[in-house]
This record gives sequence, structure tokens and C-alpha cells, in this order.
Amino acid sequence: MKKQPSWIKSVIETAQRETTAMPWQRGTRRQAMIAKRRNSTLKTQTA
Repeated sequence: MKKQPSWIKSVIETAQRETTAMPWQRGTRRQAMIAKRRNSTLKTQTA
């Protein structure tokens, strides 16, 4: 088995520490934005 370069170890460690919020984790602000978008879409479709 070949030895991994140090930059690969660095990339793996950084990826494990990353805490990016996924779309389903973003909370009430995102839900409000989606609800607003749905309401405006319904109004334009019924006109």
C-alpha cells in the first residue's frame, strides 16, 4: 500500500471538521422563504 501525501490527510481532516448546513437543516427562515414563494406562485397561476 502506498503512503498518502500529506495534503490528502489535510483534505480529509478538513472535510471531517466541516459543518456546512444542508438544505433540510436550515430552519424556519428557509421554510418561510419557501412558503412565500409557493403563495406567490399560486396567485399567479390562478389569475
